[in-house]
Amino acid sequence: QAQLVESGGGLVQAGGSLRLSCAASGRTFSIYAMGWFRQAPGKEREFVAAISGSGGSTYYADSVKGRFTISRDNAKNTVYVQMNSLKPEDTAVYYCAGRTRFSGSYYAHEYDYWGQGTQVTVSS
Repeated sequence: QAQLVESGGGLVQAGGSLRLSCAASGRTFSIYAMGWFRQAPGKEREFVAAISGSGGSTYYADSVKGRFTISRDNAKNTVYVQMNSLKPEDTAVYYCAGRTRFSGSYYAHEYDYWGQGTQVTVSS
């Protein structure tokens, strides 16, 4: 099994920035593509961004394109999402996910491992 642990969440004012990290441990060789999802109160979990195993391909939700940047450091088994120009509607619990395929995916059910989530709150 592999474990994913997110960090970096917090409270920020609108227009501010945060960087979330997700550290993978355990059988990390089995995790290739990584993704970020988020879930706001009363809403379904939604795709935010994903990155392929090599880091050569990235995928973004339209709502965050141009504001968020996903990256990974395979030597550290860590994936990041840099979030800039944050808006109150970005407020949610953010989850890191890993899948045992090389390419990223927009779909939560295609991920095999999940972190416990980290809260991001953007105040207006």
